[in-house]
Amino acid sequence: MAAERPSRKKPALHRARVERTEQLTPHMVRVVLGGEGLAEFAAGEYSDHYVKLVFPLPGVDYPEPFDIAQIRADFPRNRWPRTRTYTVRAWDAGTRELTVDFVVHGDEGLAGPWAAAVQPGEEIFLLGPGGAYVPEAGADWHLLAGDESALPAIAASLARIPAGVPVHAFIEVAGPEERQELEVPAGAEISWLYRGGAPVGRELVAAVRALEFPAGRVQAFVHGEAGFVKELRRLLRVEREIPRETLSISGYWRTGHDEDGWQAAKRDWNQQVEAEQEPATAATS
Repeated sequence: MAAERPSRKKPALHRARVERTEQLTPHMVRVVLGGEGLAEFAAGEYSDHYVKLVFPLPGVDYPEPFDIAQIRADFPRNRWPRTRTYTVRAWDAGTRELTVDFVVHGDEGLAGPWAAAVQPGEEIFLLGPGGAYVPEAGADWHLLAGDESALPAIAASLARIPAGVPVHAFIEVAGPEERQELEVPAGAEISWLYRGGAPVGRELVAAVRALEFPAGRVQAFVHGEAGFVKELRRLLRVEREIPRETLSISGYWRTGHDEDGWQAAKRDWNQQVEAEQEPATAATS
């Protein structure tokens, strides 16, 4: 899953075909999309590129050709297709294949059950891509921290950091069975954290707090459940006084909310967190 970010241009609509699926771990399914409908799709500038998958409502007939902007203009909101935001795990322009990884918890949610059941040849519309973060070559070291929802972006980011650049990556998952093999640059330190029955993010926050921060300018990527993201933002912005421009921090999801509810409340939540957590020096300058 990925966080929605403002875009300067209208996101393009693409029609993708499911090429194949793969069960990566007990709760992570990979779906590879392709087809002529991705002829105009392009990604690669960012390592946290995301797309919005479009799920038509059952029983609602939408006009052809499918035009989400026109649907939103002509249909009442309660008949709009649902959208779910997911990180681009990989994009191969040569083969025109788009890889997206899904966290699946049985029948819970919308996109997860779809990914678990979808068959090759089925089609889905998607919007995007968006994105905002990529590891900077000028950073002295990198901090990456997130839960399962941020794992695809963390994995894509690790693959783009040059060997020898210090990296501390903290990835919290349910248990060791959810661990994945990643492409890791030489010298990077990867910490897999297993929450078991603990609240999401508790182990992650403790591990980042215990880290002895290396000297130099850090670039940090912290994403996942909004509660622990808020705690780590306070650590980095208020306690460590790390400049905002070197941080990519966002709540991809929030416990007790589906994406529709979270996205509706997210802007106000972010504004409140920023107001509470800006260092005093910044507030008075």
